[in-house]
Amino acid sequence: MQTHLTIGRIARDAGTGVETIRFYERQGLLAKPARTASGYRSYAPEVVRRLRFIRHAKELGFSLREIKELLSLRVAPGKSCADVKSRAAQKIAEVDRKMISLTRIRRALAKLSAAC
Repeated sequence: MQTHLTIGRIARDAGTGVETIRFYERQGLLAKPARTASGYRSYAPEVVRRLRFIRHAKELGFSLREIKELLSLRVAPGKSCADVKSRAAQKIAEVDRKMISLTRIRRALAKLSAAC
């Protein structure tokens, strides 16, 4: 098994773009990778899992700032599952509020459509 991967391979395996990976590095969501003697980025395979986590968290509505906080909770010493659980509970409450609002909007649109 290959111990270090190129940015193209990491992007393909994680289902994201190369420029996205570079952006996440600049934003501090990914650590700066080691470089080969010829200057190419060299990633450890676990970066794929981190990128997938970021992508899924974005799909669930987390901002990059919130994702960075969640990632820091996952790896920071002294943090517990309770910390992560609390942040997730806050996001769940926000999603629930949005769902209620969207349901109201849907009902109003349905009434408007039926009236026409």
